[in-house]
Amino acid sequence: MTETQQKTRCITLKGSAEMVKQYLLYGVNSILYQRGIYPPETFTPSEHFGLFVFMSTDEKITSFLDTVLGQIQEWLVQRKVRKITLVITNVNTKEVLEKWDFRVDYEDQKLNDNGNSNVNVDPSEGVAGTKDIKTIQKEIREVIRQITGTVSFLPLLDCLCSFDILTYTVPNCSIPNQWDETQPVFIANSQEVQLRSFSTSIHKMDTVVSYKNT
Repeated sequence: MTETQQKTRCITLKGSAEMVKQYLLYGVNSILYQRGIYPPETFTPSEHFGLFVFMSTDEKITSFLDTVLGQIQEWLVQRKVRKITLVITNVNTKEVLEKWDFRVDYEDQKLNDNGNSNVNVDPSEGVAGTKDIKTIQKEIREVIRQITGTVSFLPLLDCLCSFDILTYTVPNCSIPNQWDETQPVFIANSQEVQLRSFSTSIHKMDTVVSYKNT
């Protein structure tokens, strides 16, 4: 493979952050639909990564996700995000019933610390990974399929629920003015299931769902 072919096939740091953002967008929408957080008629099917994903048509939700995930994408480029958590809460009791942790690992940093880099550094373009985009999309597709399949074992949410997104960052991260700092959330008597991981060769993401064990 020539150097030019390598550049067109493999992902860059910014491209990796964009792909992780897309995974979070499609994953969160899939969870909101599958778990019945909002009425099914407020979602519409849309094809992404070769899969049909139900996407919210509610302007408040789409605007919220655009803002939050746009900021997370910036932080992913800066390597300031450690974890993103989707929290599902009982509206009446405020009890946390379920949470989805999306844990981020920076593979290029880890490998560079060991003296064995898995990325190429071009001064004009920044960091570039070693994995081609089609392979990454296939891995993401498998995780989204698993998210869809979790309805087979997750307990029914038979109450009015709401959701929020928490972002865990490094200590020196500058937080936007409209964002509030909060404490980590925990679920009493919880069960945890880890789904597949995917890697861009720059960012690695583990997805874990925790739910109240009834």
